[in-house]
Amino acid sequence: MARESLLPPELLARYADAIVKASLNVGRGDVFAVQGEPEHRELLVAVGESAYRAGAALVEVITSDPLVMRARVKFASDEALGAVSPWQRRRLHELSGRRGALAAITGEGEHGYLDGIPQKRISTDFARAAKATEFARKARLSMAARWTIAGWPTDYWAGRVYPDLPVLDAKRRLAADLLHFCRLSGEDGKGASGWLRHVRSIARRAARLTELDLVRIELRGPGTELDLGLVPGTRWLGGQEETPEGKKLAPNMPTEEAFTSPDARATEGTFACTFPLSFRGRLIDGLRGEFRGGRLVRLAAASRSDRSFVAAYLDSDEGGRRLGEVALVDASSRIGRSGRVYFNTLLDENAAAHIAFGQGFRKSRIHKPGRWVNNSSMHLDVMIGSPELEVTGVGAKGQRIDLIRDGEWQV
Repeated sequence: MARESLLPPELLARYADAIVKASLNVGRGDVFAVQGEPEHRELLVAVGESAYRAGAALVEVITSDPLVMRARVKFASDEALGAVSPWQRRRLHELSGRRGALAAITGEGEHGYLDGIPQKRISTDFARAAKATEFARKARLSMAARWTIAGWPTDYWAGRVYPDLPVLDAKRRLAADLLHFCRLSGEDGKGASGWLRHVRSIARRAARLTELDLVRIELRGPGTELDLGLVPGTRWLGGQEETPEGKKLAPNMPTEEAFTSPDARATEGTFACTFPLSFRGRLIDGLRGEFRGGRLVRLAAASRSDRSFVAAYLDSDEGGRRLGEVALVDASSRIGRSGRVYFNTLLDENAAAHIAFGQGFRKSRIHKPGRWVNNSSMHLDVMIGSPELEVTGVGAKGQRIDLIRDGEWQV
């Protein structure tokens, strides 16, 4: 029996076209893949149709099932943990090339799917797979490959966001939110025009931050007192980016952030998360910690098991306890203005400022790509922003520049 549609056909096609054409620039002769869970099928099909209409030579749908992942981590031999097939590596090489493009659809369909699995097996599985596919991750984070992430409602996810609504109504409400956040609603103009205006405006703000040539930024908010060093020639990124071949792309749908990679050696102070972290089928509250000399030296969470779950993940890689990203978002964010927690990193990280453990962005350096950018097999965003967060930049001569004050951008 067919599922009931979450969006009218014209709005579903508009969303799919924004993903494929406006955010990934898919065109004639391209090889395109869209990846998601079984519950994402309505959008997976729509995105595939859009890619073929755009002239793609090949469209592949990659369905990943969290319960199959659980079965592998629970029952596979130790030697089989983290295995990546030769054809999967070949596919990732093709998608990372000049003619490739990848859309990943997010929206948790199974909660707690790794509950009861020994943390060592989970960490081993992730670390081995991440090492085998490191080339693809680095191509994406350096903007050398075309990729984007977009959301689609599931029964579980919509039920968390709108617990008082019937499931179908909750999913439709969440789908409407996604279009609003991506500037694809009626008030935003035709097609993807509102989305493109938005990502271009973020790119202009990132360029202005780059021009300031800051040597440090200070973040002050509830539970957070962080100082992050920046190397000379730090480039800020955000909104619409460009591949080496000149293809425009927008890596996140939606997005509100201007971001960069701090000096991996120079983070000092404390942080406290203002949003729960939805991570590998778990919802982690109260995450907080302390940095010294660029390294996380203390980590806590509301529950001891959640703290251990995150710590095991970070410690599975040598660079897991250093920062690869700081991203700034002000109170103008449509997601933040909704006043709602979305229990999904893609949305919640664009509601408020955040930091990320693990791999940084090589493109965040103007003169020496990768200089003091953290190297890691992971990238984990945690949200520390709030309306009370204030951000100050420090210039080379010690001048102090308000970046975010009273919840609003000052640049």
